[in-house]
Amino acid sequence: MMQSLGRMEIHVRDMEFEDIPVLAEAFGINQGWADKTPELFTRYFNEQSEGKRQVLVALYDNHIAGYLTLLPNDTQGAFANKNIPTICDFNVLAKFQRRGIGTALMDEIEAVAKQTSDEICLGVGLYTSYGTAQRIYVKRGYIPDGSGCWYKNKNLPPYQPCLNDDDLILYMSKKLLEV
Repeated sequence: MMQSLGRMEIHVRDMEFEDIPVLAEAFGINQGWADKTPELFTRYFNEQSEGKRQVLVALYDNHIAGYLTLLPNDTQGAFANKNIPTICDFNVLAKFQRRGIGTALMDEIEAVAKQTSDEICLGVGLYTSYGTAQRIYVKRGYIPDGSGCWYKNKNLPPYQPCLNDDDLILYMSKKLLEV
């Protein structure tokens, strides 16, 4: 898929083996996210090759600008083992944000999910850094699933302690309607 925004083009495609070091450098080193390692992206590539995960990469003016992965049947969280495609690990580099890249990735992954399901889901973090993602998901029609907060892949009972970190999430879903 390709979209043109002024002079710059956004191209969304499946992850390729050659993307592994580029993604690890861009997100792990340049953006400073320690968990975005070559090993992580190698695992994603291998899972894509095995049909266990779809990995889309967005190019902006021929530079990797973001990626998004989709699990056809997540084994954890509120939608575990329900055969509902789950968006997992969605990122756009800070220097490329607010240019339609996230929207292009979401448009494409929703089209992919629609081929096998009438619903798609995701989990989103609850602290400030996830604010933009929270707003995008709501604007796109995602709604909380009603199961409350989850922490470390378990439903968080009322009044239980937790940390407001990457493991504290809210699950949301969206019906993929016929257009």
